[in-house]
Amino acid sequence: MQTVAKEGEQDYLANIGEMGRTHCLNKPFSDTYCGMNLTSIGTIMSLLPPAPARILDLGCGGGWTSIFLARHGYEVVGQDIAADMIELARENAGLYRVGDHLQFICGDFESLDFQDHFDAAIFFDSLHHAEDEALAIRSAYRALKPGGILITHEPGEGHAIHPQSIQAMELYGVTERDMPPQLIIARGKEAGFVDARILPMPEELFSIFYKRRTYPKHLLSKRRFNISRRVLRLLFKPDPAKGAIVIQTK
Repeated sequence: MQTVAKEGEQDYLANIGEMGRTHCLNKPFSDTYCGMNLTSIGTIMSLLPPAPARILDLGCGGGWTSIFLARHGYEVVGQDIAADMIELARENAGLYRVGDHLQFICGDFESLDFQDHFDAAIFFDSLHHAEDEALAIRSAYRALKPGGILITHEPGEGHAIHPQSIQAMELYGVTERDMPPQLIIARGKEAGFVDARILPMPEELFSIFYKRRTYPKHLLSKRRFNISRRVLRLLFKPDPAKGAIVIQTK
């Protein structure tokens, strides 16, 4: 029996209306955080094996991440639970010359049938919509070839109680959950992944290195000390509760 939350995910595109559909079709450029999203997908591309590796894009929505990967030469399968979202993704792909590099399938990422097929699998801001993240990660594990990698780009603790998340759940009946690295890695170990790395989100690097500083630039200032401490933590002791990019190897 299908749950109400999954019905909400399947009905999401219809419920957000024509303006929402246009927004999905024009991602990432229609997003307020377009720059960070482009930086994130670029970071993930740099972590993937070279093209034309086979990539499974899980919870691809309107397909922009799948299209970016296919245009770079990867062989991509984009998956989403909503049939109308898959149709939108196909419409989106039709605007670009990706040829046979890209296909879209409709299905539940908690119960896919792939076995030892892909070089890498990606959850890009989608795993936190899962009802059962353990099933989703096991499904990704089965889909990967031995030595394949799973990359997740997910929000950490506090996401589920953010006002935007609460609003989405109330308006559209979708699932919004915390998906911190410690949970992803724990479920990955249960599935059989043997190695894991936590990498900072691009927005965190931006806030440290690129954001304009308006305070006095004293060499030994308290703020400089705090920034230095943040950098050292990112390098040697990343926070397992914060949103992050996680890489796991089968």
